[in-house]
Amino acid sequence: MNVIELLGLPALEDQLRLVEPLLLESVVTGDDFLDEVTTHLIAAGGKRLRPVLALATATGGTDRATREELLGAVAVELVHLASLYHDDVMDEATIRRNVESVNARFGNLVAIVAGDFLLARSAEIAAGLGTEIAALLAATLGELCQGQVAEVHAAFQVTRSVESYTQAISGKTASLMATSCRIGAITGGLPRPQVEALTTFGRCFGMIFQVRDDILDVVGSDAELGKPAGQDLAEGIYTLPVLLALSDPDAGPELRPLLGQPLSQPERDKARSIVESSGAIAGSVTVGRSYAEEAAAAAGACPTPELASAFGRLAHSLLDGLPVG
Repeated sequence: MNVIELLGLPALEDQLRLVEPLLLESVVTGDDFLDEVTTHLIAAGGKRLRPVLALATATGGTDRATREELLGAVAVELVHLASLYHDDVMDEATIRRNVESVNARFGNLVAIVAGDFLLARSAEIAAGLGTEIAALLAATLGELCQGQVAEVHAAFQVTRSVESYTQAISGKTASLMATSCRIGAITGGLPRPQVEALTTFGRCFGMIFQVRDDILDVVGSDAELGKPAGQDLAEGIYTLPVLLALSDPDAGPELRPLLGQPLSQPERDKARSIVESSGAIAGSVTVGRSYAEEAAAAAGACPTPELASAFGRLAHSLLDGLPVG
């Protein structure tokens, strides 16, 4: 998924190029080993979705970005990178972005401390951007932790509710998307009504993004995901497609006995097949489209018609190409 292409705002590509050296500069200390660890996932690339949201919101996708706007984009990406370092430790992941994960290469302790280091750098940048942004980023870190704890607490629970799932992804994914847009709007000097509307867009967009990611965990391939497909299922993280399949009168009785415990590869493949062949994927897409409608409505408050159109198009395009029946 090329977000800049989907947005159709070419100026963002030039702005994003300016983010890359600032990202590296923010984590390089001169200690060769620490620098290797902290730059590992930066060097692996990535969509840079959160910086794109921050920059698009700040500049409208047409103007040259100021240093403050670029640093806001760096701050949110550092939080995202830190969360990947920590997530991979919890998941015992070995692959991230089609390269060896930090924990697999350097060990869990180093990965955890390096993730903390990235959070510290993000906080330092945020402090330089003002008390409002520093407080916002701190509150977002709290939401991320709450969402992650809620997800861990629900692990292997076949009775998990859709409401529990929704609350967890609102914290662990949507909160940082919302903050990316809000920081962009603040550093871009937008009026308060636009700041609030764009924050709503970011949160709804984050919900769509996570629903899409959870659908792909069932129907995608290892290569598409950059990590093993079905990993959430195997680790007892029962996402929207799984929960909908469990409530299906036909798929549920077949799926339920497999769950509630770690899955071997054959069991993982069977569970994915059951979920995919039920109506759960189509149901999940429908939920995603409701968030897309809300996101597009909020995007109407964008400072330029071009950005409003681009954000609305982006929200809907996330679900394009997914199976619906």
